[in-house]
Amino acid sequence: MDKFIIKGGYRLTGEVTISGAKNSALPLMAACLLTEEECVLEGIPELRDIQTMEKLLKSLGCEVERDSKRLMHLSAKKIINYEAPYELVKTMRASVLVLGPLVARLKKARISMPGGCAIGDRPINLHLAALQKMGASITQSHGYVEVSAKKLRGANIYCDVPTVTGTENMIMAAVCAEGITIIENAAKEPEIVDLVNFLRKMGAKIEGEGTSVIKVEGVKGLKGAKHKVIPDRIEAGTFIIAAAATCGNVLIKNCIPEHLEALEFKLREAGIQIEKYIDSIRVIGNRNIRSVDITTMPYPGFPTDLQAQFMALMTTAKGLSVIRETIFENRFIHVSELKRMGADITIKDRNAIVKGVEYLTGAPVMVSDLRAGAALVIAGLMAEGETEVQRIYHLDRGYESMEKKLSRLGAKIKRVKEK
Repeated sequence: MDKFIIKGGYRLTGEVTISGAKNSALPLMAACLLTEEECVLEGIPELRDIQTMEKLLKSLGCEVERDSKRLMHLSAKKIINYEAPYELVKTMRASVLVLGPLVARLKKARISMPGGCAIGDRPINLHLAALQKMGASITQSHGYVEVSAKKLRGANIYCDVPTVTGTENMIMAAVCAEGITIIENAAKEPEIVDLVNFLRKMGAKIEGEGTSVIKVEGVKGLKGAKHKVIPDRIEAGTFIIAAAATCGNVLIKNCIPEHLEALEFKLREAGIQIEKYIDSIRVIGNRNIRSVDITTMPYPGFPTDLQAQFMALMTTAKGLSVIRETIFENRFIHVSELKRMGADITIKDRNAIVKGVEYLTGAPVMVSDLRAGAALVIAGLMAEGETEVQRIYHLDRGYESMEKKLSRLGAKIKRVKEK
C-alpha cells in the first residue's frame, strides 16, 4: 500500500484545475444502461471508484472504452447479466446505481445488499420502496435483493429523507415507466441536476430537478447522447480549504461557484478572502482565522463531505467552534487522528467541539474513509514537521492525482510505498 509523506508549513500558491465530479460521473455511467445506443461522457476522472463502476458495467455486458481526449465511450447494446455482485458492491456502495437502470431496461435486477459503512448506515430501503410503488416485486435472500417487474408504472413517491442515490435510482427507473412519476422530498444536489440534463439529452421528459419535487413522464425508449460531467464541488472545496489553512493564495479553476456557496459563507465568516469569477474562485488565506460553527445539511446546506476538511481548518482557528454532523452518525472517525497531531477536540453526541490550538505537529496518522483522508492531508500541510498519512487508497477513490496537484501549488508531499 502507498502512503503520503508531508512536510508541513508551506503556503499553497498558484492555480489548480478541478476534475470532473465523481458523484456525478457514477450515475451518468449507470444511466448509459438505459439505451442500446452509444453514449459519450467527457471529463470522467481517473479514480478507483470509476474503475470499479467500469468493471461492473462490463460484467453486465456494457462496452466501455476511453480515449486520449478524456472521453469515455459506453455501449450497452446487449446486456448479458443483471447482477451487481458483492465483490464490487462491497468496495463501492454507489454500485447500487445500476438498480434503477436494470429494472427499467430488463425489468429485473439482482443487487448485493451494501452492508455496513465506516461513516454510518446507508440502507437502500427508500430505493426499494419506490420500485415497489412502481409495480416491482422485491425478494431478499443470501445477502442479495432481487427486483422484478412485468411493467413499471408511474407513481407518487415520497422520500422520508432526501436521498441522493435514491433520487437518482428513482429517476432512472421512471424515465421509461408507463405514465407519470412524482418524487417528493427529492434530493437537490447538483449531481442530480447533471444526471437529469444527460437523461434529457437522451430523450427523457423530466421537470423540477434541483427542487424538492421532480416530475418524470415515461417515454418508450432513450437514445444515445454526449455529455460533459460537471466539476467536482467536493474536490474544489477541499482545495479551497487547503489554501485557506496554509495562508495560501490559490486560484481554483474549473469549478461552479454557486455550488460552493455554503462553504464560501462560512469561510468569509472565518475571515478568509474569497474572490468569485464565472468558473473559478480565488482563495486568499491569513494567520488570523476565526472559529465558526457549522451544521451539515443536505444541499444547499453545508456538505457533509466537507465537514472533516473544515474541522482540520478549525483546529488552529482562534476561539471555539462547534461542528454538528446531521447526515452520518459515524463521521467523526478522523477526530482521534487529528488529536494525535495536537488538536483539541471533544465529541458530544453528534457535536465536535473544537478549541483552536496554536499549531499542529506532524505525526503518523491513518485514513479511515475518503473525506477523513482529505482532512488529514490538510492537517499535514498545516502542521510543523513531518506527517505520514497511511492507507491513502481511500483518497484514490475520490481525488485524482491529489499529491501532484498539491505539489504544483508548492506543497511538500510525496507518495511512497509502505515497507
